[in-house]
Amino acid sequence: MKSSKASLHFITKTIGTIYIILFVYAATSKLIDFNEFRIQLGQSPILTAYADWVAWGIPLLELALAGLFLVPKYTLYAFYGSFTLMTMFTTYIVLVLNFSDYIPCSCGGVLEDLGWTEHIVFNLVLTIMVIFGTIHTERHLATFKTTAP
Repeated sequence: MKSSKASLHFITKTIGTIYIILFVYAATSKLIDFNEFRIQLGQSPILTAYADWVAWGIPLLELALAGLFLVPKYTLYAFYGSFTLMTMFTTYIVLVLNFSDYIPCSCGGVLEDLGWTEHIVFNLVLTIMVIFGTIHTERHLATFKTTAP
């Protein structure tokens, strides 16, 4: 039983680390090429009116979530926020692919090289991982609360 809990804890920590790397990398590449990122968001059929806000908000949110993963008492919030952000990214891609003639790619770095199908699969895998991390973290916290004196 202890080995199973230790394995789950290790997997959850690994998922958090993957998200830290992902978010820091994504935010950094967006901020390094900020003008291009903002222009591409401005060309988005969905985000045009909010491009300036989103251009600053997304990288800052990604960095904030990465930071939350570093503080154990905020890990559950980091998982919830990551799930929400990944769901929003994936929904945005699906909407643009299905309802727009022009599809700007505002992803940074390596993700720019992915096709749209690969990008959706990548996002879905990350979303499944974050769901697993969230469930395990919630269970761990619930167990801790019921066993604490």
